[in-house]
Amino acid sequence: MHRRELIKAGLSLPLAGLAGGGLPWSALAATGPGRAFDAATVPGLARALAAKPYRPADADLPEALARIKYDTYRDIRFDPKQALWKAEGLPFQLQFFHRAFLFKHRVDIHRVHGGIATPVVYRPQMFGFGSAPKPTQDDLGFAGFRVHAPINRGDYFDEVCAFLGASYFRAVAKDLLYGLSARGLALNTGAGNSEEFPVFTGFWIEQPAAGAKQIVVHALMDSPSVAGAMRFAITPGTETVFDTQLRLYPRVALDRVGIAPLTSMYHFDATDRVGVDDFRPAVHDSDGLALHNGAGEQIWRPLRNPKTLQESAFQDRRPRAFGLMQRKRGFADYADSEAHYERRPSLWVEPVGDWGEGAVHLIEIPTGDEYHDNIVAFWRPRAPLAAGREHRYDYRLHWCAKHAWKPAQATVSRTRIGAGNIGAGNGAARRIVIDLDGGRLSQLAADAKPRAVVWASAGRIVNAIAHPNSGTGGWRMSFELEPGTARSVELRAVLEDGDGPLSETWLYRWTA
Repeated sequence: MHRRELIKAGLSLPLAGLAGGGLPWSALAATGPGRAFDAATVPGLARALAAKPYRPADADLPEALARIKYDTYRDIRFDPKQALWKAEGLPFQLQFFHRAFLFKHRVDIHRVHGGIATPVVYRPQMFGFGSAPKPTQDDLGFAGFRVHAPINRGDYFDEVCAFLGASYFRAVAKDLLYGLSARGLALNTGAGNSEEFPVFTGFWIEQPAAGAKQIVVHALMDSPSVAGAMRFAITPGTETVFDTQLRLYPRVALDRVGIAPLTSMYHFDATDRVGVDDFRPAVHDSDGLALHNGAGEQIWRPLRNPKTLQESAFQDRRPRAFGLMQRKRGFADYADSEAHYERRPSLWVEPVGDWGEGAVHLIEIPTGDEYHDNIVAFWRPRAPLAAGREHRYDYRLHWCAKHAWKPAQATVSRTRIGAGNIGAGNGAARRIVIDLDGGRLSQLAADAKPRAVVWASAGRIVNAIAHPNSGTGGWRMSFELEPGTARSVELRAVLEDGDGPLSETWLYRWTA
């Protein structure tokens, strides 16, 4: 695994985010080779945890493993010949991650078959250690696991998804590479040192039947503030879908909670290259936040790498979908023959049922490199989650190359920002160019004259125009912002004709 990818797996997290936990399965269950298991088992464990004071999970490791560095950790590799369900010839296989380096806390893993959960027993012989010290203990346990299945071709088991580090997990779809991650829960994100990282302390993976297209994973989650249970029904393919059930049991009221959190990286693009000295035209795992709100409006908010932490909240009721998307899909968009950012997945969240009132929050954190995730998006309910009761959220995660929530509307393919007419105003004008593709644009008459409708919270908008883009076959909107004395301006633009919106709504926050 390359350094960039290992960091994406969670190695850039603070140690506090990896050391929490709760009671292991062995402390909650009767002894023996197996235990009855059904859909209520993990929620029951979570409910029982929440009724007791928090206890951190086992994070004790032999000193030699706890202190190894990044390069040495890379040498610890699971033997694929020992993958779970490989010998049975089943359509899914499991491989496991060793505890070491930043991944210190123990994660109990069980396979479920015929209604019985059986622990997966750790053995050092499952791993090759290379330059890493080989442990002498036979009970160290695992740090996480990954699921393999034929996704790109029928005769090879690709890595489909991985659960490693705190409550982080990530997945790929056909022809895509790892990029952004999801989390079980976000707590106090963006609030500095008070952020809390719930962790998965145990997994139960249902053994798939021969010919199965889906694998089911149950997860127990714990942190000082809340215990939780999750169920993932994972279907890999051209679009890999996680049908997700989340059950939360807070120990205290949660007023800064993030439901269905997504974590990504945005370094730079054509919106702002000031101070960028890089041969590549863009570097990011995601280039925008997409929203399909309860009112039916489709919104695109390009991401930024700000000078200071920025948080935006998009108020909504009964949200239909939101996600961090990677829309640029050409090699020339990044020109990176190693990272291949054009093959990073988009990830969007489709709520199932009524999520009520709240807001999609977007947090953008300054970063000076591409190795640390600096973008977070999640749903925050309007009312705090009360302690001492169950809170349910069901949703689907779509790991994919693109989406089309409202196919009749054109989507923003690119946003470019540069100097405007320096002879106007105070010389600080910015020119903003928005390229649009798809939807009804291809059906417009040759003499059509759609309108670029642009709004700004401060300053002045001038020279707002729209015209066909012969280079792409779509349309282009452009305008200039004269901010005046404003240090921050909220912008909104949409292309319209007599029949209504031709494009999704473009939103942006300009800062001086």
